[in-house]
Amino acid sequence: MTCDVFKKFKDSNGEFKKSIIKDVRGILSLYEASFMSVHGEDILDEALEFTRSHLESLAMQSKPHYSERIKNALILPFHKGVPRAEAWQYISFYEKEESPNEFLLEFAKLDFNRVQLLQREELKVMARETSLCKRQTCGNLFWACSIQFEPQLALSRMMMAKYLKMISLADDTYDAYAKMKEVNAFTDAIERCTIDATDELPDYMKVFYKELLNVFEETENIASKEGRSYCAYYVKEEFKNLLRSYRMEAQWFNEGYVPTFDVYLQNGSESSGYSLVVAAGFIGMEKIAGIKEYQWLQSNPKIVKALKVLGRLENDIVSHQAEQKRGDSASSVECYMKEHDVLEKNAVEEILKICANAWKDINEECMKPTALPSPILQLLVNLARITEVFYRFDDSYTNPSSLKDKITALLLEPLPMKDQVNI
Repeated sequence: MTCDVFKKFKDSNGEFKKSIIKDVRGILSLYEASFMSVHGEDILDEALEFTRSHLESLAMQSKPHYSERIKNALILPFHKGVPRAEAWQYISFYEKEESPNEFLLEFAKLDFNRVQLLQREELKVMARETSLCKRQTCGNLFWACSIQFEPQLALSRMMMAKYLKMISLADDTYDAYAKMKEVNAFTDAIERCTIDATDELPDYMKVFYKELLNVFEETENIASKEGRSYCAYYVKEEFKNLLRSYRMEAQWFNEGYVPTFDVYLQNGSESSGYSLVVAAGFIGMEKIAGIKEYQWLQSNPKIVKALKVLGRLENDIVSHQAEQKRGDSASSVECYMKEHDVLEKNAVEEILKICANAWKDINEECMKPTALPSPILQLLVNLARITEVFYRFDDSYTNPSSLKDKITALLLEPLPMKDQVNI
């Protein structure tokens, strides 16, 4: 279906009809649809501006529960929200409707609670296994559950959460603790991936290095049991790529060098860690993600490239000020400001336009015919969505307390149900 279907909402002057403003549900639906746009669909870009300009006032005039729904959509539209959070939010909205289908409502709550119970058990397992970075355990699983929430993908979730922990530890080590000599030593050690490489590391790095080798070994064991030993190879290669990008950032900082925006982004896309997260997520998808899918991921196709750009830039926008205060290397914001001689506000505005175009690339790749299994596309889109959730207003990965209510609702507190459900 082409975007021409929306022309019926325009008048003879090419403007959106004033009469449709009265249709609150219709305006909200048009607003939500505008986020599905791809490059060249100007009418949907116009629809976004038109609907957004009216929804704030419509929220003030609507019933309380519908007003809340509009406000939530203005904060984060449905297409950019993660499925579990959107389901929880819609259930809360739907039960306040005038004549909800009570059977459907209770069934939805039961389904939500049963999946939550499973994921709560996974959280307990992760908490018992974790010896490092315990404070991130809940946030990492929330991230993984947001990407892959289906019950049968438990292994995929667990592996993503484990590698997210490793990414966090590596990032903190390179940014906050390691000297350049130590950065080089650790990066070189990972290239070898042997226990004897610990001899060349300082004591504080040895614990992390051994933990990382244990995760690699666990990955190899799991992959071998699935008859997919190649998984371990590709995951390990992505981790090596990640550390190479961290080393480049450390080198820039050590030399006092601020690269051009494009040079920064080429390296920054890799330092997002998103290729590694996807590679880890493929573990546990044995009937879906084979060696061809790993090779496809390694080729850095358009949708993966857009995903990594989105992850890097949205993270930079909310974290760069705190990072500069503690003396980190220049982020995309500082690189853009220096190269184009503009203020921070102008740099952020331009970077947000790049993020919007990245979303158009993601939408475009999802809509065109492809031999790629749909669950993999879904994984990629959900990774883009959790990026929006975590980095929309704050660096919620570094400061997960800002998402405490959302994490509690999705992982810890079941939805209230009636005493008895006849199913």
